[in-house]
Amino acid sequence: MKITQVSFERFDLELTEPYTIAYETISEATNYVLRLETDSGYTGFGCAAPDPAITKESPEYLEQSLNETIIPALKSVNPFHYARILDDLRATGKVRSSALAMVDAALFDLMAKKADVPLYQLLGGYRSSIPTSVTIGILPVDDTLKKAGQFVEDGFFILKVKGGLDVEEDIKKMKLIRDKYPKVILRFDGNQGYSVDQSIEFSKATKEIGIQIFEQPLSVDDEHLLEPLISKITHPVMADESLKTLDDVHRLTKNNSSDMINIKLMKIGGILEGMHINSVAKAAGNEVMVGCLDECSLGISMGLHFALSRPNVEFADLDSHLDFEKDPFKGLFRLEKGYLYPNDKVGLGL
Repeated sequence: MKITQVSFERFDLELTEPYTIAYETISEATNYVLRLETDSGYTGFGCAAPDPAITKESPEYLEQSLNETIIPALKSVNPFHYARILDDLRATGKVRSSALAMVDAALFDLMAKKADVPLYQLLGGYRSSIPTSVTIGILPVDDTLKKAGQFVEDGFFILKVKGGLDVEEDIKKMKLIRDKYPKVILRFDGNQGYSVDQSIEFSKATKEIGIQIFEQPLSVDDEHLLEPLISKITHPVMADESLKTLDDVHRLTKNNSSDMINIKLMKIGGILEGMHINSVAKAAGNEVMVGCLDECSLGISMGLHFALSRPNVEFADLDSHLDFEKDPFKGLFRLEKGYLYPNDKVGLGL
């Protein structure tokens, strides 16, 4: 099987409402979809979600990578040689993480279609569904409670609350949500907004209400402070922005700077790299969550199939598709009572 045609399409996606995290407010996102056609009649798809702050890619940079590097490299190659293809693209220094994730997914999509199975089964098929959290951005207290109520009514039972700007208000929000919804699983994402003292204050104040995950409380520049912080608090600390490469997970786990890690395919370069990172995390005793950037359903499907395939992936935070006014790839999976299920089609489901 050889790739005969390579094309891509840009999608500028409006959010239903802007959301705020500790370091930015987001109202729109750009996704790219790669299409690989083969001489065997199979077509593979992959999604990229460039983010200047996280993946160091602007849409313009990603398009340049596609036209000048990716498309010429993919023509006439055998997708089953995916490890060499991805390694060669990475070695150019011109193809960054979400573009690599897009190529990686399209190659895996082709291989799964050739094998006539859904991608998660080709990758290992450990489970067939996984619960996902749904995210509440930084809002006033009353609006946070209102949003939590809406999500609970919609069937979600895991709420991830964004914070990091005001520790006292964050504590108040978490306590009020717990009082109103005692059975809901709570996660909190500081998005690098806290100091060590604020992290300790938050942890002590919320110790009794149960926080499943305390995500990236400190700035990436304060990574050296994570190990002493972890020794002083009870909440499990998850590395997110601190983790972008295989070297990162090795360093974080070696230095006892994480209890958990968040693998986002767009920021680490795709499924193949995710497998490597997950293996290091597993060996170090770190549990894994698969998360997302601002991705349409095709990007979420990539993360979902990876999450379903690996035993060590205990958690999912795959909800960004819910934020878009119009999602061009609806139907690749279903969301039912807080659980994600892939559709029964081969590959990524389209």
